[in-house]
Amino acid sequence: MKKLYPIAVVLVLILSTVLYSGMATSAAAKSSNIMEFGTMVSVTRPYTGATNAIRGISGGGLPWVIRFAQGELNTSGKLEVMVKGLVLDPNDPAVIAAGLAGKNPFTNFKAIVSCLSKDAGGNPITTNVSTDLFPASATGDSNIETTISLPSPCIAPIIFVTNPGGAWFASTGF
Repeated sequence: MKKLYPIAVVLVLILSTVLYSGMATSAAAKSSNIMEFGTMVSVTRPYTGATNAIRGISGGGLPWVIRFAQGELNTSGKLEVMVKGLVLDPNDPAVIAAGLAGKNPFTNFKAIVSCLSKDAGGNPITTNVSTDLFPASATGDSNIETTISLPSPCIAPIIFVTNPGGAWFASTGF
């Protein structure tokens, strides 16, 4: 009986080490994400145009709606954004008058990641990093998957889905 005790202790220690290593690896993998999101807000009336730009990014010229969005950004700059139903607001009078209700008139979207960072002198700045263009359907569906160069640090990131010119239609935040 006495000989089994040291073997049992060694087995428990080995098992504990293996389990702990697995948890540490899992935690490290998850900690590389800067942010994950399951929703975005679409541009609404006071944020259309340049008047109330957010971090220097103007809103689209007309209000938009979004049915679904999700994505993530990690520390290596890998960005994934999936949007569904990102279209001009079908209930907005100006959109209706333009004959664009419930449509996406753009064939491409892009994403802009906006970070609060610092310049070489340590002064606070806003840095906006843009992706290339990604196809968007007429019904407002798009998958953006790319890697961008993030500033260091990247504090309080906001992810925008924009038109090719950089006016935002949807952003993280609520």
